[in-house]
This record gives sequence, C-alpha cells and structure tokens, in this order.
Amino acid sequence: MPELPEVETTVRGLQKVLIDRTFVDVWTDIQKFTKLKKELKNKKIKKIWRRGKNIIFDISEDYSLLVHQKMTGHFLYDNWNKEDKYNSYIHLKFFLDNGRVLAFSDLRKFAKVKLLKTKDLIKELDSLGPEPLEKGFTFNKFKEALKNKRGKIKQVLMKQEVIVGIGNIYADEILWETKIHPFKDVSKLTEKQLKDIYQSIKKTLRKALKMGGTSTSDYRNIKGEKGTFGKVIKAYRREGEQCYRCKTKIQRKKINARSTCFCPKCQA
Repeated sequence: MPELPEVETTVRGLQKVLIDRTFVDVWTDIQKFTKLKKELKNKKIKKIWRRGKNIIFDISEDYSLLVHQKMTGHFLYDNWNKEDKYNSYIHLKFFLDNGRVLAFSDLRKFAKVKLLKTKDLIKELDSLGPEPLEKGFTFNKFKEALKNKRGKIKQVLMKQEVIVGIGNIYADEILWETKIHPFKDVSKLTEKQLKDIYQSIKKTLRKALKMGGTSTSDYRNIKGEKGTFGKVIKAYRREGEQCYRCKTKIQRKKINARSTCFCPKCQA
C-alpha cells in the first residue's frame, strides 16, 4: 500500500499538471464508479492535497473528490510509461479539457474514489492522527500520540489514528534504524528510544520522499516511473539477507498477518 512518501509524491506530481483543469468525461469498467461520469462533468480542479494516505481534489461547486489508493492503486498522467505491467491495470480514466487523460491503475480494484461535499470531508478524515512531517509535529506531540497506548511498537506506528502515513515499509525501516525490536511493547520504551523513533520517523520519511517513494512492488509515480528508495532499504523484504550493521541474517515474522522484517541481533 502506498504510504506517506508515495502519496505525497503523487500529490506533488498532480499539482503540477492538474490545477485549473476541468473534467470533461469519465470512463470506468467498475460498477461502483459509474456515477462519476455524471457527477464530475464540467467541474474544475481548484486544489489537490493530502491527508494521511488520502488524496483530495477540491473542485468547483464546493465538492471534493477523495481518493485512497488502498493496496495497488496509482495515478498516471498523459503519456505514462506503458511498458511497465503495473501501469496496465487501468480501471478509471478522467478526460480533461486540455485533451490529456488522468488514468488510475489498480491491480486489485480495492481503491476508494468518492465524491462528496467539501464540508463533509471532516467526517472522512477526523479520526486521523497528526502528520509526521508537519512543523507542528514536535517530540512532545509524538509522545502525546503514544500516551496510554498498548501493544507492539510496530503495530502502534502503523495505526493511522495515532500517526498518519506510516505502513509496513517505513515501520520496518524506522525500527531497524533505531535498533528497536518491532514486538517491543510501547509501554516499555525508554525516553531515549521514543526520541530515537521520533527522529527516525522524520528522517526516514523525508529521505523516502526525496527519492520518490518505494517501488519494490507496484507503486509508480504519475509518469509510471518507479521510486528509488527501494535501493537503500535496510530491513523491509530483506529476509535471509545480511544485516548492514552486524551481518546477522534478517528475520521475518508476522504481526497480525503482516510480515515484519528485522535484525534479531541489532534489534534485540
């Protein structure tokens, strides 16, 4: 599933090409999206922004289009790379007034695409936690978000009502960097460990964003190109490979059916 760096990369790409463009038609082969053809016609895109893993298009007549890419969805604009098979699962096409096409590829067809009144967005987004890359996300805010939380630290980091944007990829990377075992209970973390995690969240997400996200699976940017953070990954999907610090083999275990990769020595 695209996480904060991938979603933000997508939003920044869309902002460059879609502001003030108007929807003239919509094509889809998914029944639940057929109403969009009528609902979006002649509506202008005024703003595109992100909240957590959601992409929001604010459009004319006080409407907003809310998109959650879920497991395998990603936007593609105009002449995208069609040689990559992950760009071929097109189930939505938005035709624009400049003659260009905004497409949506989604292998598993799980994506959420919902048109609603802008004033009703709060109902969709009010359960989300703080944004980890905003200036206001201080160490004290981080501690407050984790206050009274129980459970394995990796699980807690991935809860969107605690902190938004962190999923399986970056939770593994953050915890490897901080040498903290993913199964360690939040209540057992020291002040130093909390500070290390806080700093690593910002560092890891910023680096991934700078590198255009992670494309070890199906994520692509709006040109259909891969992000490059996968080249510097230290833990995620590295089961059986040597730890970059101590040469111990990376292990994989499951937390609530989600694979978790970590170094059993460094992250003891």
